[in-house]
Amino acid sequence: MNSGLRHMLRDDDLDHEEQLEVLRLGMAFRANPYLSRPFLGPQAVAIIFDKPSTRTRTSFCVGVAQLGGYPMVIDSPGSQLGRGEPVADTANVLTRMTSAIVWRTFGQDRVETMAAHATVPVINALTDSFHPCQVLADFLTLAQHRGGVDALAGMTIAYLGDAANNMANSYLLGGAVAGMNVRIAGPHGFLPDPSLVEQARTLAAENGGSILVTTDPVQAVEDADCVFTDTWVSMGEEDQYAVRSHPFLPYQVNARLMAHARPDALFQHCLPAYRGREVTAEVIDGPQSVVWDEAENRLHAQKALMTWLVARSRGDESLLQGVC
Repeated sequence: MNSGLRHMLRDDDLDHEEQLEVLRLGMAFRANPYLSRPFLGPQAVAIIFDKPSTRTRTSFCVGVAQLGGYPMVIDSPGSQLGRGEPVADTANVLTRMTSAIVWRTFGQDRVETMAAHATVPVINALTDSFHPCQVLADFLTLAQHRGGVDALAGMTIAYLGDAANNMANSYLLGGAVAGMNVRIAGPHGFLPDPSLVEQARTLAAENGGSILVTTDPVQAVEDADCVFTDTWVSMGEEDQYAVRSHPFLPYQVNARLMAHARPDALFQHCLPAYRGREVTAEVIDGPQSVVWDEAENRLHAQKALMTWLVARSRGDESLLQGVC
């Protein structure tokens, strides 16, 4: 196995300086889509979907193509992986034919097993535990609108809603790595795992940030630079909305709640959004919303991440074009 092999399985797989390098590269890709072509050949990148996707599928497929490669999309139901083949066996096959593996799946253990048997970078494109690619895009959006990558440290971000889900977990870790002041708000019974919160607090202390977990939505958004939310009902739970949504009603992002944030605070949502539920149309379609830039930045952030991982794994600094 390549001793320099790097994966992105959870947000703290990058340290503070590495996260900055990826985000700077993302800003460079925004300016020049063909800045680096690590997959020229074209080399194939396996992109596996166990869950439905719009933004992840589009951004990774377009991104791999713009990086000079061939996006080999594998929908799990049509593969042997979807019929019960061991993850390790799939990894041992794909790693001989592709230059990277991207996987949108369920359990975090699945991407970890894939990475343990792969000799190419493995990227978590969403699991039930973490969504690191989304958080990189969200931070790139903050950098785009608020003074660049070096302005991120010290910002205050607030996430409201289901605080026990993958987005809350990734904001905790990713924000702690960035040196942000991260506030997570949700109802009792829907708060992050205490052990993960402690990990985030340790990281935040190392990088000059802080962590607050609360059940008070106003406390979370007070003077925040950006307010984030996510759907209250995960994929496959839509029929449970009426029952499941009740505890989250006080955490709806609306104009009244946004008024407690900074006057120039931004609003972000990883999408798909349900207007009138977790966010009002007034907010998501209003002047503080940057959700469409956020969606586009999935492309730039993921191209940066793929390029960075490949460059570090191969020891080929030329792929970074002097940006990092």
